[in-house]
Amino acid sequence: MSGDALSQDPAEFQRRIDSGKAHPARVYDVLLGGKDHYPADLSAAAAGLAANPRGYLDVRHNRDFLRRAVNELVTDDGIRQFLDIGTGLPTAENVHQIAQRVAPESRVVYVDNDPVVLAHARALLTGGPEGRTDYLDADLKDPAAILERAAKTLDFDRPIALCLVAVLHFVEGEEAYPIVRELVGALPSGSRVVLSHLTEDLNPESIRAVQRTYTERGFTFVLRTRAQVERFFAENSLDVVDPGVVPVHHWRPDHAAPVPERPEASYLEGLDPIERVRYEDIDDVTDADINVYGAVAAKG
Repeated sequence: MSGDALSQDPAEFQRRIDSGKAHPARVYDVLLGGKDHYPADLSAAAAGLAANPRGYLDVRHNRDFLRRAVNELVTDDGIRQFLDIGTGLPTAENVHQIAQRVAPESRVVYVDNDPVVLAHARALLTGGPEGRTDYLDADLKDPAAILERAAKTLDFDRPIALCLVAVLHFVEGEEAYPIVRELVGALPSGSRVVLSHLTEDLNPESIRAVQRTYTERGFTFVLRTRAQVERFFAENSLDVVDPGVVPVHHWRPDHAAPVPERPEASYLEGLDPIERVRYEDIDDVTDADINVYGAVAAKG
C-alpha cells in the first residue's frame, strides 16, 4: 500500500483515537461481526440492537449490496478503478478483493478519517501484484483533497466507480449534495456511482428508535426519503440502472451472501444478543427488516 497518509507519525494517529467515544466505523464493525472496536462501540451497537433486534440485517445487507454491485461493475461493465469513500474497517469481502479476483489489474482507493480504520487498512488492504490498492486518511467533507490525492493512484481519464455506501447519512441536510456534485463532476464519462443510504420510508418506527440511540451518542444520523436519495443522481445527470433506487436486499439479489459457520446451540445460548450477531444467517430477511436504499448509476 502506498499513500501520503501512511507516512504520518504513528503517535499522531494514536492521539486521534478516542476509545471512550463510539465511532460509526467501529459500531459498523461490531454489527458485521468484527473484532476491531472498543467497549464504547460495543455499547452503542448493543443499544442499537436493543432498539431494533434485527437491525444487523441493515448493516449486513448493505455490505452484501456492495459485494454484488462491485462484482457486476467489474464483470459486466469492465470497470477497473474504484474510489470507496467511507470505507470503514476492513472486513470480508473488501472492494479490492472482489474486483481483483475478477480483474487482478483493478485499482482501488479507500478513504476514511478514523485512525483505527487507517491502522487496520495499512495492514490488511493490500492489493495483488498486478493491481494497486491505496488508502487515504481524508474527510468526505473535503472532496477536493480526496480527488487530488486519489489521482495519484487512479486515472481520471478512464471510468471510475465512486462508492458512497452507507456514508452520506453522516452528513447533515443540504451539505451532502454539493459534496456529491463535486465528486461526480470529476468523474469521466462511463463512470459509475454506487450509493446506499438509510431511510425512514420503509420501517420508520424501528429505524427512528435506532436513530435516537446513536444521536444520543453524538452521531450525525440523517434519514433521507427515496426522493432525497434520488436527488443525488438526478442533480448530477446520472442514469440509474435497473432496478432503480430500491431496498438493498432487492438490488439484483443473487442469494450468495456468505453464511457464517454456526457453533453449537449451547454456546450460542450463552452469548449476549450483540455477540450472536456474527453467527447470524441473513437469508431470512424480510421487507420489514430493511431501512437502506441502494442504487447504481452511470455517468454518460
